[in-house]
Parts: sequence; structure tokens; C-alpha cells
Amino acid sequence: MSTMTTVTSLTRAEAETRARILTVSRYDIEIDLTGLLEGEVWESTSSITFGCTEPGASTFVDAVGDVRRATLNGVDLDLTSAAGGRVPLPDLARENTLVIELSQPDTAGSAGILRTVDPTDGLVYVWTSLECDDARRLWGCFDQPDLKALHRFTVTAPAAWTVTSNMRPEDVTDDAGSRTWSFPDTPPLSPYVTVVNAGPFHEVREQRGDYSLGLYCRQSLVPNLERDASSLLDLTEAGLAFFGDRFGRPFPEAHYDQVFVPNMGGAMENWGCVTWGDGYLHRGTPTHSQRHMVAVTLLHEMAHMWFGDLVTMRWWDDLWLNEAFASWASTWAAAEATEFTDAWAGFLIGRKLDAYRVDMGPATHPIRHEVPDVDSALANFDAITYAKGQAVLHQLMAYVGEEAFTRGLQDYFSRHAWSNTRLDDLISAVERASGRDLRDWTSDWLDRAGTDTLTLTSSTIDAVAPDGGEPRPHRIDIGTYSASGELLERTPVETSGGSTPLPSLPDGLHLLNDTDLAFAAVRTHDDSLRRLLVAVGSMPDPTARALMVATGMDLLRKGELGGTELLGGLLGALGAEKSATLLEPFLLLARDVAELWCPPDQVATSVARVADQALALSRDLEQRRPALNVLAACASTTAHDDALDQAMGDDVDLAWRVMIRRAERGVLADGVVEDLIARDPDPDARARAVAVNAARPEEAAKAEAWHELFEKRSVPAGYPTFHVAKAFWRPAQVDLLLPWADRYLEEMRNISGGLLAILSMVRSMYPIVGDDDFVTRSLELADAPGTDPTVRSALLTGADTLSRMIRARAAG
Repeated sequence: MSTMTTVTSLTRAEAETRARILTVSRYDIEIDLTGLLEGEVWESTSSITFGCTEPGASTFVDAVGDVRRATLNGVDLDLTSAAGGRVPLPDLARENTLVIELSQPDTAGSAGILRTVDPTDGLVYVWTSLECDDARRLWGCFDQPDLKALHRFTVTAPAAWTVTSNMRPEDVTDDAGSRTWSFPDTPPLSPYVTVVNAGPFHEVREQRGDYSLGLYCRQSLVPNLERDASSLLDLTEAGLAFFGDRFGRPFPEAHYDQVFVPNMGGAMENWGCVTWGDGYLHRGTPTHSQRHMVAVTLLHEMAHMWFGDLVTMRWWDDLWLNEAFASWASTWAAAEATEFTDAWAGFLIGRKLDAYRVDMGPATHPIRHEVPDVDSALANFDAITYAKGQAVLHQLMAYVGEEAFTRGLQDYFSRHAWSNTRLDDLISAVERASGRDLRDWTSDWLDRAGTDTLTLTSSTIDAVAPDGGEPRPHRIDIGTYSASGELLERTPVETSGGSTPLPSLPDGLHLLNDTDLAFAAVRTHDDSLRRLLVAVGSMPDPTARALMVATGMDLLRKGELGGTELLGGLLGALGAEKSATLLEPFLLLARDVAELWCPPDQVATSVARVADQALALSRDLEQRRPALNVLAACASTTAHDDALDQAMGDDVDLAWRVMIRRAERGVLADGVVEDLIARDPDPDARARAVAVNAARPEEAAKAEAWHELFEKRSVPAGYPTFHVAKAFWRPAQVDLLLPWADRYLEEMRNISGGLLAILSMVRSMYPIVGDDDFVTRSLELADAPGTDPTVRSALLTGADTLSRMIRARAAG
């Protein structure tokens, strides 16, 4: 038996060598889950059929865990030479059969797999999520994206469990205390998009058109799924129709399943069987923004069926070919095919705003850049790859035209279905469809980091690139507005070089990048920006309003605008905002500006102003839910508390939010938390209690919350971790929290776990309190030898943002 402890990260050179000599035909994988009902061990036997173009060559197979036995062409392999999660394969034949028997005892750390016991009923659920290279933890395989193969799964599970995988089961047989689920061959897939989920799931299934659509969740969340099922199925049906039409290639399976699982911090695009963290089944009645987030997430993972699963990047340096395209396609589909017609405005004030934040700091990187090994690839699951990449694709579609861009995508899928590609394959397809030479455009936008600044003068658009080079080309619009915010005219422009002459513009206030086609910081030579910021609430187009607020945040981050001034503009906009897509993001942004960017002696007053505005908005039934959520987070007066007491009733989700704020203020009544736990059917209710405790201005409470987060790991990834982090780092508790900021850095030295769990913890818990010395220590740890690349990226971005907050607070 070989036990793999230290795991070696696959390098690009090693992957290229394996891909050059190997052709993998199929995996036949037998999995035994019966030991997971009461224990923690996953068992598998993987039979791999593959060819070698250089008979006699040697390579290795990936297998992380307890490898019990391995045979190559019927001959036992010497497992004493196995190390780093690799089993050497000597003297390969032209045609080979490799069998790996593996046990995985680590099913509690969310590294590729997580076994969860639901605290409400004791039922056990198991999910897998294998990006980037965690398939090797569950069965022997060649774990790299460009070695695609057919996969056939046979899974033995406890009798009461349902098993889901990429395909619908072709046979289910009963045995004493167990059932065996046999799944047919998948299409040729990369190992990381295969999946096995299991547990006593509740299933909702409907036939919609040509597709059998399935939804699954744990038993304790059946009411939540039943509440949302119709909406989820409508979105799924609309998305499959939209993408099948626009991509010129319908999804080829007869089924499309989505499985909501515990303690997963995001979602994963497994072919035909998407796995979601069940935090997306919101515990309270979801707001418009929450439903919008579910919609774009659903469409993002669905778009991966084409971008990533059908056609897959060859290596992780082209991760953006998967993620940016899926993000772009999801917003495109949401705006065109669902109720969320303001999706591009929502993207701007959400994910794109975060991309600007990362792109102005030291963690920025080109959208496409060298990735020497898989560990380095993990750091690229960030706002540059996703949101900036999405924005650049939005710009490319504007640059060549939507019709040509769509034809190019159809050509790309037709030529490269079930294969692996590089960027040039896609760009060539768009060039053929559009007739435009995109070589320089590609280099400018994908191989350079940072954000251009565009300044509108009376006769030109002046452009400055952050690296001092030639500015990128930009296809933008200039909106001309009256002083009251009425759109008078919109002028399209394509910039070139450092200065682009303009046609004559009509008199009025001018908004550069009006329809938000470009990824750029915008300025004017006069006071148009400030005057429009004052009038933002009266501007007719939601994207224009979002652009003004996003520009205000850019000015704030760069020290060109004060927090109090931006807050005034935001509150004025909120007084007139009618778009459900923008209302909640504007409210949340106002809260953040008040708490994090205003001078310390103005924070309490600023937060109370946000609460006053939220209270006023809560009187409108269409705005009530998001307004009450923000009122709960900012409540500062008796009037605020009285309104919340009247609103709470049986609404336990709102009650948890209220109690977090009251705990922070030190006015929480005795017994309230215990009462809420008893009333709340949410299986993650105890994580909400951790958030309440984390908000208390007491050393012991902070220590208890920290223990739950970092030592017990009891707080599920995703939304629960975010809520605890927000409650822990309260701006009014600076003196209490400063030592915990240093503790965070210590935790980062040894953080471990699966991709989604690490991203959730590392990014959410970066302190929002600290001084310049703490920023320096963060940067030192980021640059220290051996720092995990994902941690390094989070430290660099967190330190840059905190330093900008410190300067803004001091500037007043």
C-alpha cells in the first residue's frame, strides 16, 4: 500500500509531455460509497484504457490517497516508488490497460470531496468538485484538461441514497443494504468536469421541451427548493434554448441536472450535472438582487457546457477561455432571455466594480499569462479572469459587432467540439466572421495588465495606459445629458492611440463610456462628472446610473473624491432609484462607503444616514425587502429599532441580521440567539449564531468565532463565511480587532482545504482594520517564499484596498 502525503503540482512541461505521448480512450470507474454512511473512507477502482505513441516510454498516473494496488497490462506495479500523488508507469506498450485501486480517507476537508452530516436530521451527503486537479484524489487518472476521455461510472451506495453523475443512470440494482448505480459512457470529457454526488436527496424533475430537468437538495431544505423550483426550471429552460440557438449547437444530452449540496462555496460546471452550494437556496424570501445572482450563476455554469466542457482550454493559462466566456455569456443571456433585462448594469455595479479594484492593485495580472503549474493556476480564479475577462469580451463584441461575434462562436464550436483549444483558435474564428485583424487587439487586451484612463476634453478623447505604453483601442459611446439628467444624444466613437479627435458634441453634460462597453476609468476635463453624480438619480438609463456610481468609486479609491461626497451622491440616487437591479447594490455600497471610507469621527453619523434612507425605502413594498436588510445592518436609533421590531415577525432571516447589528452595538437581549436557533429550520442556523457572536465587542466572543472559523471549520463556505467575516470585522471595534488582524496573517501561513473553501475563507476574512504597518506585513507575507499563490493574491489585493481606505479616512 502506498499512502500519498505530500502532493506534487503538475507542471505545464509535464502535461505537455504526457499529452504528446498519450491518448486516453476511456475510464471505467467503480466507486464504493457504503463506507461513507458512518465512516469517512471513499473507495474506488479505476480502469484506464490508453495508447502510447512511443512504446517503451515512461510516464506517471495521478493518484492521491491510499493506493492499495496498481497493475499495468496485468502486471503489478511497484508502489514503493510512488510519491507526491504519482505512480510511475514504466515501459508503456502501444495499447495499455491500467488499474488503480485507491482509498481516500480525507473526505472532510473539501479537497475534491466533502462528506457532510446535516445537523438538523443526521443525514449524510457527499459531493465532489474536481477543478483544477482533484479528480486524482478520488480515482487514478491523468488529471489534466487536454487528456479527454469517455468516463463510465458504477457507484455502490447505501440503499437510501440517490446518486447523480454526468449521465442519467441506465440501471439501478438493489442488494442487501445497498444499491448499485450504473451510468453510461460520457462524451469525451476532461477529468475535472466529471462528478459523483450522493445522499438521500429530494428530487424535483420536469420535462421542459426536449430536456428532462432535474433539481436536487438535502431533505432539510425541501421547502426552499420547492419555493424556487419553478423559477430555476424556467431559467434553465430559457438558458438552454438561448445558448443552443446563439451557439448554433443545442446541448446534446436529454437531461440537465442541478444538485444543491451543503458546505460548498460556489458552483461547479460538471457536464450535465451542475453542483451548487445550497446557500443559493436562500433562507429568507430572496430579494431581486439575490434572484439575479442565482440567475447569472445558473447561466454561467450552463454556458460552461459549451465553454469548458464541449471545448476545453489546453492548459490553465487559458482559464479565462472558460471563465470569462461563461461569465460574459451568462450576462448576455440574462439580459436577452430572462426577466433580468438590466443584467449589464448589475454586472457593472457588482463584479466589474471588483475587477477595477483588483486591476488597480499589485495583484493584477494579464487576463492571459504564463501558468507554470496547477498550483499557480488556482490564484487566477479571481476578478481579473472572470469579471475583467467578461468586460473585455463585451468590448470585443462591440468592436466587431454582435452578429459577427456570434457567427465566430458558432464556427469555433463547430470546428473544435470535444477537443482542446488555445486562444488563437477562438480569435481566428472571430477574425474570419468579422473580417477584422485582431492580433494587435488581442495582445493589447489580453497580454497587458491594468486599466486605461480615458479623459474627455472639448475636442478629443485622451487615453493613458497604466504601463506607459500605447493605449488600447476602445469602442465607446459618449452620452450627452441635460443638467436634469435627460439623455440628449449618444455618440459612438472608436479610439486609437493617445488622442482621438471627436465630432462636434451637443451642449450639455457629457458621460464618457455611457453604455459601458469599455473596461476603462473615465474622466472629464470639466466638472461634468461631479454634476452628473449629483443628478445620478434622475438619469434615465440604469447602466448610465451604475456607471456614474462606479466612476465615483474609482475616484474614491484613487483619492480624487471624498467618502462623504460620494455617500451624498449615493443617498441622493437611492432617493429616486426604481431599478430593482440597482437598488440593493447601491444600498450595500452606501453602507460600505459609510463604514469603511469616511473619516472615523463621521462613521456613526454616516451609517445612521444610510439607515435613515433604508428606513424611508422600506415603506415602498417593491423595495421593502432589500431596504430592511440594509436597515438591519445599519440600525442606529430607536426609530430604526422600532421599525425592525415591527417588521421581523416570523421572519427569522431578518431577525438574524437584526441581532448581528444589536450584538455589535452591545444591546442584544439575553436568550435571543437560543430562541432563534430553536425557531430557525435552516441547517446552517448555528453559523448565523456564530455571526452574532462574532459581532460582539468582546475579546472572548471574537476568540470563539475565530475558533469556529479557523480551527473547527464549522462555518460552511460561501455565504455563511461571508456573513461571519462581515460581522467579525466591525469598523467601530478597531482597538479590539487590531491583534486579530495579525492573527489572520498567521493563519494564512498554513491555510489548507479545497479551492472553493480556501477562496471563501482567505478573501472574506481579510481585515478591514489596520494601519500602514499591518499593510506592510501583509505585503511581506505575500512575497515570502512558499506563500500559497491564492493566499498571495488575496493578501496583495487586501493590502492595497486597506491602504486606500486608510488614506481616504485620513483625508476626510
